Order: sequence, then structure tokens, then C-alpha cells
Amino acid sequence: MPTVSVKRDLLFHALGRTYTDEEFDELCFEFGLELDEITSEKDIISREQGDTKAQGASDVILYKIDVPANRYDLLCLEGLVRGLQVFKQKMEAPRYRRVSPASSEPHRLVITEETTAVRPHAVAAVLRNITFTQERYDSFIELQEKLHQNVCRKRTLVAIGTHDLDTISGPFIYTAKPPGDIRFKPLNQAKEYTAQELMSLYKTDSHLRHYLHIIEDEPVYPVIYDSNGIVLSLPPIINGDHSKISLNTKNVFIECTATDLTKAKIVLDMMVTMFCEYCEEPFTVEEAEVVYPDGRTCQYPELAYRKETLSADFINRKVGISESTEQIAQLLTKMCLRSEVMSDGEQIEVEIPPTRSDVIHACDIMEDAAMAYGFNNIPRTTPRTYTVASQLPLNKLSELLRQDLAAAGFTEALTFALCSQEDIADKLLKNISETRACHISNPKTAEFQVARTTLLSGLLKTVAANRKMPLPLRLFEISDVVLKDETKDVGARNNRRLCAVYYNKSPGFEVIHGLMDRVMQLLEVKPGQGNGYHIQAADDSTFFPGRCAEIFAHGKSIGRLGVLHPDVINRFELTMPCSALDIDIEPFL
Repeated sequence: MPTVSVKRDLLFHALGRTYTDEEFDELCFEFGLELDEITSEKDIISREQGDTKAQGASDVILYKIDVPANRYDLLCLEGLVRGLQVFKQKMEAPRYRRVSPASSEPHRLVITEETTAVRPHAVAAVLRNITFTQERYDSFIELQEKLHQNVCRKRTLVAIGTHDLDTISGPFIYTAKPPGDIRFKPLNQAKEYTAQELMSLYKTDSHLRHYLHIIEDEPVYPVIYDSNGIVLSLPPIINGDHSKISLNTKNVFIECTATDLTKAKIVLDMMVTMFCEYCEEPFTVEEAEVVYPDGRTCQYPELAYRKETLSADFINRKVGISESTEQIAQLLTKMCLRSEVMSDGEQIEVEIPPTRSDVIHACDIMEDAAMAYGFNNIPRTTPRTYTVASQLPLNKLSELLRQDLAAAGFTEALTFALCSQEDIADKLLKNISETRACHISNPKTAEFQVARTTLLSGLLKTVAANRKMPLPLRLFEISDVVLKDETKDVGARNNRRLCAVYYNKSPGFEVIHGLMDRVMQLLEVKPGQGNGYHIQAADDSTFFPGRCAEIFAHGKSIGRLGVLHPDVINRFELTMPCSALDIDIEPFL
């Protein structure tokens, strides 16, 4: 959960009254938040760096408040105060409006075709005649950072740029150029750099170095120019110094470049709705026009209101209360969701404002109603049906088998569910295309590229790591493998398997065969054709030719056992013979 730090006195002044710490903690709980810590800048520095470093730091009391990750409208003081004031019914939820410029055409942001390859989307808006104080300015900057870390996913999805509109002139051009062709003076720097030089400059910057990878390896970098060729920003890294905002800024041009247009719209809506109350005409935002490469034009911000209809009975049943339709409508209105009872007296029409992008489904509205009602006020009831928990049959069977395999002298291993392509293919003398493996699209390491399709490779790696232990090594594992399956809604399924290996100076085929017979005895499957079990010779590249058998039970193939191929042994850096058993235990449920 994101944590928002607000100055206690500033918060109380905005709320119009003073609370004790206990009272404010209770208010936060009622509103679905949590007062995480009461501290000060001095305390934080003292705790992290020592008392010496803390000398001279501010001792103003800070409230650290935990906010739900999907409530972007509570990530700053302005949104927090607005939400609490509406909740306490000291004000009505404001109505946000998009307005046209009074004396000219809207500012235009023109997107060129070149951006398609790197960061194709952009939205923009203008906060006209805004008045900043130091506290408002700090909150404005902090909200950008909170959004960058949260919904923007560390600027990979969206990057926000804010500019003093009076220092630049439209129309603005959003394009992409080779890094050597982009030259400008970045924010808070003394001289100009090319984009290429900036990448080297910021590699040691504790803050910006985390964002360089987003565009660093791209052939072209996104960049925004004004009509005079002045660089506004190099998204998602840094803004230009020329258009930086200050306490004296009266008109703010906000642009958001993105790889996800929906997220960009949400972020722009949050930025403008949180601070448009400081405009000369409160709660109004001046529109900007975005021109796409295909000639389409769109006006932003959208500030879209939408309406949802749901029944009071639905909320009462889900929450476990019995309130009237009118009362539920009032509860939702307290949560900034203007609600009215419809003519039939049963349905409620709920208006979702642009600040509540977290409301996607009727269940989200129901949750807000429960919050406004008060979780502590919901009556506790005894469940109508008593149920006794029990293990899943598959897990129960796995546990029983584990006990008896351990009693048979084998040691249980627990290996990673992810492995490299080499582990399940090349090392087992198989082709990766034949394994039905699920591949990870962006693996972080070569060791975790695919979900395992067999337990054998993990056990052999465990044996390799314990080569110095006394022989023989007897290991087993009962776990899931993942196989592609087009019949499943996710395109893959889990399959519970049993795998065991015997590693010694001799292959020990008879040991692994005996283990299979013991497993079948435990599963109450008798030897024989038809409803029993039997083995027959098989060819498998993983096993030594002529030393591999396929296992059949109830007329179906359930796995294989045999002596591993010498090449498999060598590829896992082993030196002794090894025999293995690999069977599917799901058919025995």
C-alpha cells in the first residue's frame, strides 16, 4: 500500500478542526485508511542516519497514512482532505468541468508517426490561473512521484511532464529522434547535453538511473518540442529546464506520454482534478487538443462521468445489513459517489466521478457502501451452514505417498517450479518444441525461463549439488509440473507427478523397479493387464537404449522408468550411473 506523508497541522487546518491522534486514527479507519506512523522529518533522519545528521532538520509532526493502492485520488493532501470532508458531510463532492480557452484556440499537442516505435500515446491539459504556495507546490510535485511509482509502474506505462505555459508557445510537437539529434538543457542543470550524453550523466543519479532502461536501448528517443524548437521534456527521463514550474507559475501545461492510453487518461485526470481547486475558477480544467498521426483529434482531459445502476437488495445481501434504499444512497454519496433512488424505489443510480477510476464493478460500489456504513457496525451472524474443512483429495494422496516413500528409504527434495530451457530439453536430450513448456516472456535470469515439464531435471541438479554425500543417493519429489493445454481457459494446466532417482556406482534398476511396485501396492493396483499395472519396453532419448520401460495402469500410460542415458548424466555434471522413475499420480484419485 502506498504511504502518504502529510503535515499534521496543515491537514487539520484544511479539515477545519483539530483531532487528537486517537480521533484521527479512528477517522482514518472509518474511511478505510490506516494511520501508519506519527513522526517528523527529524525523527526519520535520526532513525536512519543518526542524531548528528538530524540536527537542524524540521520537527514538524508528520502523519504517515496508508492508502489503498487503487485509490489514486487519496495520494495527496488535497484529495485526502476532499475525500474526508465529503465523508464527514461537510461539503458536497465537487463537479469537475472541462472548459475551452476564453480567448483563443485550445493548445495543441501533435503526435508524429515516429513515436509509434517507442512511446505512442500522449494526452495533455492546462491548469489556468492557478495559485501556488510552497505547500501546494510541494504537494503537486509529490503527487507526480506517487503516481509515477504506482499506476505509472515506475514510468514504464506513463510519464508526467508539467511545464510553465507562459515560457513556451504551442502548438507542441511530440516526436521521436535519434539520441544524438536531441540537445537541450535538462532540469536543474547548468549546460546543454545531447540525449546520449544524458544517459551517461544520469547513470550515477540515485533517482533517475532507475528509469534509463525504459528507452536507453531504443534507436529513437521520444521528445516534446514547442513551436520555437524548445525541448519541453525527454520522456520518461527528465523535463527541460526552460519550462520548469515555480511558485510564480500561473498557467501549467501538463502532458502525459504513455505506452498505455487508458492509464495515461487516468493519470491526467488525477493530476488536474486534485489541483484544479486552486485555479481562479475552481474545479475547472482547460482542455488541450491532441492530434494523432492519422489526423484524428481528441480533447483532453476526458473528466468522464458515468452512471451505474444496482439494487439496494444486492448491497444489503453482500454486506450483511438491512438498510433502506434511501439510506444506502446516502452512504454512497458520502464516498464521493453521488447516488439517487430511482423511480421504482429499489434501484440506485450511482454516478462515478473521474477521480474514482478504481470503481469498475458493482462489487466496488458495494465495498464503498460497507465502508461508509462502518465495518464495526455490521452485525456478526452465525453462518447458516456449518462446514468442516478437508484436504483436497490430490493433496491428501500426495501426503500419504510422501510418508511411505520416505519409509522406503528415499529422501524428499523440493525443487524450483521454474527452470531453464536447457534443463528440460537439451540436458534430457529432447527438443524444446516437444516439451509443451510454458515460457516466461521476460525472464530475469537464464535459470528461470520456463515452467518445468518434468521433475527429473530438478532432482538431478539436487544430486549434482550433493555429489560429495555418501552413496547411494535416493531422492524423490511429488509436485506439480506445468503443461500447455489448449482446452483450458489459461492455456495450461498443472499436473501432479511423482519422480524418484537412485544414484550409485551401479544403475540400481531393480531398486527403482521395486519402488514402483511399492507405489502400486500402496495405490492398491495389482500387477497384470487390464485393470492392473504392467511395464513394457519403450524408447526414450532420456534413457539408455534397451533400459527404459513404459508404465501402464488401468490400460493407460502413466509414466516411465529406467536407467538414464550417459549423456544425460554428463550434462548434469554427474559421474555415476543413475536410474529414475517418473509417473503421473492424478489417474489414481
